[in-house]
Amino acid sequence: MQVAIPLYPRYTALDAVGPYTVLAFAPGWTVTFVAEEAGPVTDDQGTLTLTATASYADMPRPDVIVVPGGLGTLDALSDTALTGWIRQAHEHTTWTTSVCSGSLLLGAAGLLKGVQATTHWALLDLLKEGGAVAVSQRVVKEGKIWTAAGVSAGIDMALTLLAQATDEETAQSVQLAIEYDPQPPFTAGSPDKAPEGTAERALRLLI
Repeated sequence: MQVAIPLYPRYTALDAVGPYTVLAFAPGWTVTFVAEEAGPVTDDQGTLTLTATASYADMPRPDVIVVPGGLGTLDALSDTALTGWIRQAHEHTTWTTSVCSGSLLLGAAGLLKGVQATTHWALLDLLKEGGAVAVSQRVVKEGKIWTAAGVSAGIDMALTLLAQATDEETAQSVQLAIEYDPQPPFTAGSPDKAPEGTAERALRLLI
């Protein structure tokens, strides 16, 4: 199974690296970071750089694509090389997926019209503008299009995808291998659970 994760300026690192780690551990799976041109691409904090080892042209027909989000997503909506690759690759994928605001790029590629999808909680209204039926869920599966909510939800999505593509034993083995056993110190991981004022402070971190 060949997976491609496109990188663009100011992606969020965990959006890309979370699913990468899950799927790269899966036996027989190969995960490749791609970009318009092979080379380094820096994240939205400006301090972490991943290397795309292939260009979009090098990987026109991956089995799976995982589109990350990030603070650079809104600028990337006008990146026709990226959205064009997503649209063309989608014609051949077994699964087309996104993490966080990456679903906005699926919408920009014309893939979400009338399709249930999710994104970061702060962007659900914006997701609707791309024609999607926006829902507030951790992982949304609509045919071969799977979308994950904000950032860390990409790990859940990747494990769920791996279970469907292979079997639960494989996904569970990967989950244990990476010791993914979330026990957050606070119940502040969603707007519904977070203490009063937390959402406003969180939004300021995203500007």
